[in-house]
Amino acid sequence: MSYTSSTLAPLRHETYRTIWFASIASNFGGLIQAVGAAWMMTTITSSENMVALVQTSTALPIMLFSLVSGAFADSFDRRRVMLIAQYFMLGVSALLSVSAYFGWLSPWLLLFFTFLIGCGTALNNPSWQASVGDMVPRADLPAAVTLNSVGFNITRSVGPAIGGVIVAAAGAAAAFAVNTVSYFALIYALVRWKPNLPVSTLPRETLGSAVFAGLRYVSMSPNLQKVLLRGLIFGISASSILALLPIVAIDLVVGGPLTYGLMLGSFGIGAIGGAILNDRLRERFSSETIVRMSFTGFAVSATIAAFSPIAALTCAGLVISGACWVLALSLFNTIVQLSTPRWVVGRALSLYQTVTFGGIAGGSWIWGVAADTYGVSDALLISALVMLFGIVIGLRFSMPAFASLNLDPLNRFTEPALGLDITPRSGPIVVQIDYEIADADVPEFLALMGERRRIRIRDGARNWALMRDLEKPGRWTETYHTPTWVEYIRHNQRRTQADAENIERLRDLHRGEDLPQVHRLIERQAIPPNDDVFYKAPIDLHH
Repeated sequence: MSYTSSTLAPLRHETYRTIWFASIASNFGGLIQAVGAAWMMTTITSSENMVALVQTSTALPIMLFSLVSGAFADSFDRRRVMLIAQYFMLGVSALLSVSAYFGWLSPWLLLFFTFLIGCGTALNNPSWQASVGDMVPRADLPAAVTLNSVGFNITRSVGPAIGGVIVAAAGAAAAFAVNTVSYFALIYALVRWKPNLPVSTLPRETLGSAVFAGLRYVSMSPNLQKVLLRGLIFGISASSILALLPIVAIDLVVGGPLTYGLMLGSFGIGAIGGAILNDRLRERFSSETIVRMSFTGFAVSATIAAFSPIAALTCAGLVISGACWVLALSLFNTIVQLSTPRWVVGRALSLYQTVTFGGIAGGSWIWGVAADTYGVSDALLISALVMLFGIVIGLRFSMPAFASLNLDPLNRFTEPALGLDITPRSGPIVVQIDYEIADADVPEFLALMGERRRIRIRDGARNWALMRDLEKPGRWTETYHTPTWVEYIRHNQRRTQADAENIERLRDLHRGEDLPQVHRLIERQAIPPNDDVFYKAPIDLHH
C-alpha cells in the first residue's frame, strides 16, 4: 500500500492501523444491524414516526451520556473504557438476536435494544476519538480523523446493501447475529493494544468536577462554540434523509429491503468520494466554504429524494449527501481536536457529539412527525429549507480555520516549596501576581489581561480579578482562587505551549527589576461562620 497520500499517512502507525481495520469490521456489523432494525420496524408497525424513532433511539443516548463518557475518557484508561463499551454492546446485540429469532420483539422493545446499543456507542465514542491522538502524531491527526470517516463509509457503501440481502434472505435476526459476531475483532485489537501514556501524579478528578471542567473549557473557547452551533443545525437538518430513507424506499420509489440497502450504499459511496476529496478541498477552500457546500449538497439531495420516483435518481442524490456528510462532520471533528489540549479533548469531543447527535436525534423525531402529518415529500422539502438556514447563519457565526496552535503541555511549572504544612485538599487557595506597568503600556496590558482571564478561567481558576493600586498606579495585581492546593497544581499543569506567548508578552511589559511577584495564600476564617454579625442590645419583649 502506498502512503504518498497524506490521507493514508496514519496507516504507517501499527496500532492505529490494527484498530482501524478492526473498527471497519465492527462498523460493518453495526450497519447491517441498523438495516435490520429499520426494516423490522416497518414490518411490525405502520407508523412512520416509529420508523424514524429507530434512528432517534440510537442517537439519543449519545446526546444524553456523551459528556459523562467524555469525562471518563479524560479521567480513566481510554482503552479500558472502550473495552467495557464493546463487551456491553456485544451482550445487548446477542440478546437482540435471540429476541428477534424467537419473535419476541415489539416496536418498543426493539427501540429499547437500539437505545442500549446507542448507550454503548455513547460510552465508546469519546474514548475512541480522543485515543486517535494517542496513536498518531499531531501532524497526522487531521488525516486520521478523515480516515475514520473513510473506514466507516467504506462499510456504509457495501454494508447496507449486504444487510438488505441478509434481511431479505434470512430475516432481521440474521442481521443482528452478524453484528454480534463483528465485535470480536475490535475487542481483540483493544486487548492487544498497550498504550504508553504519561502517569499523572495528581489524584483523579471527581466525575462532577471533570464534567464541570469540560463545560467551563468549552464556554471559554469561542471557536469551539461556533463548531457546536453549526454541528447542531447540521445534525437537525441532515438527519431527515437517513431517518426517512426506509419510507422513501417503500413509498416514493416502491422498493424493498434491497432497494433500501442500495440507497444506503449510495450514501456510503458518496462519503468515500468526499473523504478522497477532503484534503484537496481543505487546501483550496476555507472551513466556512466547505460547511456551506455541505449544507447546500444536503438540501439538493433532500429535494431530489422528495420528488424522485426513480430509485437510480434518488441514489444519485444520496451520493451527494454522503460526500457532504463526511466533509462536514470530519471538519467539525478535526477543528475540535486541533483546538483542544489533550487533558480535556475527550470532554470537548463529547460535547460536540452531544450537540450534533442531539440534533440528529431531535431532527429524526421532528421529521418523522412531519412525515406523519404532511407526508414524506413535504417533510424532506422542509428539512431542505432548514439546511439553507444553516448557510445563512454562517454569515454571523463563521467557522474558524484549522488551528495551528501548539497545545502540548508547557511543563514549566514547578511546585513551590511552602513554609506552611498543608495537604492536597487544603484551601481555598488565593493567588496574587503583582505587575509594574508603565502608563504608555496600560492599553496593551489590559488587552493581554483580557486574554489572560479567559485562559485562567478556562483552566480552572475562579473569582478572577484585576486591580490597580490607588497609591501606586503603576502597580497592578491579578488575583484568582482555586478550591484546593491540588486544583492549583492542576490549573498550572494545564498551561499549553500556545499560552506561553501571553505569559512572555506580559513579562515584557513588566517594569520591575525581577519577575512579577507571585503570592500564594490560603484563606482562613478568623471567626466562626455566621458570627460576624453585630447584635443590638437585648430587647425586652414584655414592654
